[in-house]
Amino acid sequence: MELRNLLMDRQEGVLILTVNRPASLNALNSATLAELAFALREINEDASVKVVVITGAGEKAFVAGADIKEMSNLNSFQAHQFATKGQDVVIAMERLKKPVIAAVNGFALGGGLELALACDFIYASENAKFGFPEVGLGIMPGFGGTQNLARLIGPNRAHEMIFSGRMISAEKALAWGVVNEVFHAADLMPKALETAKEIARQGALGVQYAKDAIARGLNMAKEDALNYEATLFGVLFATDDRKEGLEAFVEKRKPSFTGR
Repeated sequence: MELRNLLMDRQEGVLILTVNRPASLNALNSATLAELAFALREINEDASVKVVVITGAGEKAFVAGADIKEMSNLNSFQAHQFATKGQDVVIAMERLKKPVIAAVNGFALGGGLELALACDFIYASENAKFGFPEVGLGIMPGFGGTQNLARLIGPNRAHEMIFSGRMISAEKALAWGVVNEVFHAADLMPKALETAKEIARQGALGVQYAKDAIARGLNMAKEDALNYEATLFGVLFATDDRKEGLEAFVEKRKPSFTGR
């Protein structure tokens, strides 16, 4: 697939994925959702990619939401299909084998916030704004926002954000646990890449299995989750990376992981 609305750049095992529709504040239309779904499939199978950083083109917006012009012409059946496409992208992001960091550089509203919430964690610039304005349009979040926000910050704060349609600042998003850290705008991508490259130097299988254990464990009873964690821990002891990592520690050298 030719990517018209996304940019992809590689740096030391990190893939920077940029939603590139700045004239529409990077709004998510059907074409962009299809490109994201395609790109995520490709990234998942690309062993050279260890970590993904997703951001938006320009300084105004990460993603300012779903494309309202496109949505305004949808009937009920088409709207359901559109929501399903968005949810498919969110699920693919959540299930990606590699960690994903959202670098939010402006507005993350509606579908944009839903895309960010599907990432493993969020870094934000100090001018970032977060919100679900859908109720002001007579609709509601449809790309997983009602579920992922409530799971992240609890139902009470999710109710307040979604029911009011208010935007919150980066500082409030930090205080509420929506984002991990807030940086000056010029420092956002360097800091996101610094963390991404640090993760990329770790054992890829260990990172992958830890991500899986966290994601699946949150939906299990704690005893089942602990059993699942122990199973994955044991599986990793059959890998070359475990052998290399422990030997490098004993030999006081940096490990050279192969992802096997």
